[in-house]
Amino acid sequence: MLNCRQVTRLVSQSMDTKLRWYQWLGMRIHLLYCVWCRRYASQIRFLHKACDQLAPETQASPSHTLSSEAKEKMRARLQEAMKDEPPSSK
Repeated sequence: MLNCRQVTRLVSQSMDTKLRWYQWLGMRIHLLYCVWCRRYASQIRFLHKACDQLAPETQASPSHTLSSEAKEKMRARLQEAMKDEPPSSK
């Protein structure tokens, strides 16, 4: 049985590479009963999706700081994406 720390690592890893079948199965079983890890997985998917939707010129920028225009675009996209997300149950 996997613990939460192992599952969060697998969730993050699954964004970049394909997991082995037993890792995927163990993660999915854990996610069935652990609300905290499900929330984490949902947040990671959201961030991964938001990063994929960034404009190509923003991703290729060599500078380490964002312009105010880029920050505003990110803020607007995040707010728009938040509208589409169903409210989380507590």
